[in-house]
Amino acid sequence: MFVKLLRFVLALMMLLGTSLIARAAYLHAKAELAGFLIHQAWDKSVRTGRSCPPWPWADTHPVARLRIPRLGYDEVVLEGASARILAFGPARLLSGARLGEPGNLEVAGHRTSWFRRLEEIHTGDDIEVEWYDARDHQLRKRSYTVRAIRVVMPEDVSLLEPTAEDALTLITCYPFSRSPRSPQRYVVRAVPSERNSTNGARSWLTQNSSSEL
Repeated sequence: MFVKLLRFVLALMMLLGTSLIARAAYLHAKAELAGFLIHQAWDKSVRTGRSCPPWPWADTHPVARLRIPRLGYDEVVLEGASARILAFGPARLLSGARLGEPGNLEVAGHRTSWFRRLEEIHTGDDIEVEWYDARDHQLRKRSYTVRAIRVVMPEDVSLLEPTAEDALTLITCYPFSRSPRSPQRYVVRAVPSERNSTNGARSWLTQNSSSEL
């Protein structure tokens, strides 16, 4: 009787293990496919000059490419930093400036995936933003230099305020770990560098104080 029970328990454990492995493989494949489709949509947007959703039912589209050369970081930025959209990549906060417009361009990303590399960023690092300018039908690029890195509480939205000067603000949750708790925010502020090839959120941060990036 005991041997039969042991065999049953072992068989059940193997079945559960196989199910978990299969689910992990499925989620990984889904993420890989989503990433491929997003990059494909960005390339198509650059070629055609039109906003191209990565899949027919998507409520977002690529708006920029974000690079941090020293870290080897290269990701496509989506439009609208909602919880659903952030699952697929870093995204622009609608409360900030638009691409190519003066002001504070704000981009959010998850601390465990898209913006995990921000843990390694330093002041003085270069950040490059590339976007398609529909007004003159050209691909534009702007270089930024990191000037400040801060860990703040969610209610501290000073770095998400509109700015008279152009700025780039990247934000994610903190600390960088897989802990379910991330009570603070990690904010990177960058300003346009001198070698630019072209010239030129209060409610979000407060409302998402209990959510995780």
